Amino acid sequence: MNIRDRIYESKALKKERKEALEEFCRNLDLHFKNLNMLDLAFHHRSYSNENEEHRHYNNERLEFLGDSVLGLAVASFLYEDMMDNPEGDLARIKANVVSEQTLAPIALEQMHIDRYLILGKGEEMTGGRTKKAILADAVEAVIGALYLDSGFDQAVRLVERLIVPEIRKVQADKGNKDYKTLLQEYYQKRHKLCPKYELVKVTGPEHDKTFYMKVVFGNVSYGPAKGKTKKAAQQAVAKEACAALGIES
Repeated sequence: MNIRDRIYESKALKKERKEALEEFCRNLDLHFKNLNMLDLAFHHRSYSNENEEHRHYNNERLEFLGDSVLGLAVASFLYEDMMDNPEGDLARIKANVVSEQTLAPIALEQMHIDRYLILGKGEEMTGGRTKKAILADAVEAVIGALYLDSGFDQAVRLVERLIVPEIRKVQADKGNKDYKTLLQEYYQKRHKLCPKYELVKVTGPEHDKTFYMKVVFGNVSYGPAKGKTKKAAQQAVAKEACAALGIES
């Protein structure tokens, strides 16, 4: 663990904050040896940008780590669970269940992460507690924090508890479709081309951007479609292209 993290670990949590974090752990049957690490998982960069003493502390590094732990845990589960399926099936399901569209509802409905987020004033005023990108990132940050605090096995247990039900939905074709993967497989098989996504424009203030993307195949393009992140906009325009090409059927 680096020196910066050790300094943050030494910070004293206020009584109310400690009780809130303990409540979060009880609700999910988690056991953190160091609640400071969990606390950091809820600190959005908008808060660190507005508070000089917290300038170096937000959940982005934990999110980066948690994203990898999440991906490995899901890939490992699918590898064992779908022994007779080709790699493409596993990749499609993995892309679906580790997406913002899947993680954000988990954050709200199962983890209640919106109650524990620490946001800057601007982000708070613009509904940051219910923004999909912020919620999904916080899920990954919590996974990263648990990995550092309690090890890989505990992080995997949390991932499987949260994600396996979503995997089952996709396996039963009840989940959200990964339109980017559908579109790519369709074109690679028939035309030996890969979709190319292009950013058309970005609107809105820094804390509440909207991205507009189009997808291009040679001289043909679809979109633009919008989303609150580039990934969401890509999925939206891929969905439009799939519908236009009749790929879903």
